[in-house]
Amino acid sequence: MSVKNKLKIFNDPIYGFIVIPNALIFDLIQHPYFQRLRRISQMGLSYLVYPGAHHTRFHHALGSMHLMQKAVSVLRFKGIAISEDEESALYIAILLHDIGHGPFSHAMEHSIVSGISHEEISLHFMEELNTEFNGRLTLAIQIFKGEYVRKFMNQLVSSQLDMDRADYLKRDSFYTGVAEGNINSERLITMLNVKDDAIVIEEKGIYSVEKFLVARRLMYWQVYLHKTGLVAEQLLTRVLKRAKELVEQGVTLQASKPLMYFLENTIDASNFKSEALSTFSKLDDYDIVSAMKDWQYHSDFVLKNLCEMIINRELLKIKLKNKPIDKSEVKKHKSALMEKYGISEEEASYFVFSGSISNQAYKSGKQDINILLKNGKTKDIVKASDQLNLKALSKPVTKHYICYPKNRM
Repeated sequence: MSVKNKLKIFNDPIYGFIVIPNALIFDLIQHPYFQRLRRISQMGLSYLVYPGAHHTRFHHALGSMHLMQKAVSVLRFKGIAISEDEESALYIAILLHDIGHGPFSHAMEHSIVSGISHEEISLHFMEELNTEFNGRLTLAIQIFKGEYVRKFMNQLVSSQLDMDRADYLKRDSFYTGVAEGNINSERLITMLNVKDDAIVIEEKGIYSVEKFLVARRLMYWQVYLHKTGLVAEQLLTRVLKRAKELVEQGVTLQASKPLMYFLENTIDASNFKSEALSTFSKLDDYDIVSAMKDWQYHSDFVLKNLCEMIINRELLKIKLKNKPIDKSEVKKHKSALMEKYGISEEEASYFVFSGSISNQAYKSGKQDINILLKNGKTKDIVKASDQLNLKALSKPVTKHYICYPKNRM
């Protein structure tokens, strides 16, 4: 029987060589649950705006683990005791933190699976893997859930300055070409320390934190909440909703077995058990794209047009406003569409709708980013910084949008 070499390295365009730290991590990466992330887009349909944004959740998970390795090394150098078991658990928790993402990252959470987040699905996967690996993920699960006794370890996986954010901002900036999001993650990690069992940033790293928060704000407005990307994701969510609606009405649709399972069954948090998890693990971006390529020829007016819009990038028009959208404006566009195509108000609502988006780069009072001053005291970044913009960054900014068809559909 051949024995696999488990000391492999990955060549990453951001960090160079990423080393797999141990055999258990190798086996988790090799597992079909994790390999599925190669087929899950990190940024959904953002490639319709930024053509280079074709990187995957697989890239991001490995990058986050690499940064966690750097963080563990830095903290140990500064005298923070981290056992081998804790070290491995940190790597596993960050490696698997996004394993529950569905096709195009967020679209399924709001359409054919209801009442369950990708974080909850990630936890289901981790518990399943824990059984398969004879309990060796137990400590990682505790850290992932934020329940481990050493608070700073939970913060490294999930907080306002965790290894997840440190990777995705830098990675998404690289693949989109949006230079404003390029943070110095290595510098941030080098400035990490622990005080009173909580993560702090040493005072000389304050400017790197300021840059991190400003970059986060800019990336949200320029990339994650870009109006074209927003329209595309809304359309994809509506494609899946319409497909599910038609299947429930007895209409025949062609789709892969995993996708049909979620179209034919009502799946939510209460029944997301073994069968649903196993089927979900076989579902990825390709199922959705393949289905849309078929559905663009369907007789249903709504499904056909929604799919054509995404495939041909002939999206809805979107307008952003600072005030809530007037209901009369929505009604006007719906009426025009209903009259033009002889469709119902319900059908028209798939193409005319309003909503809001919000951006808050820093949430004061919620797992604050604390600066460790030279006198040994700690201070929240907003109070420690002389950058007036940080106070503004801690306030949520909300914008309202309306979407409707352009002149032709």
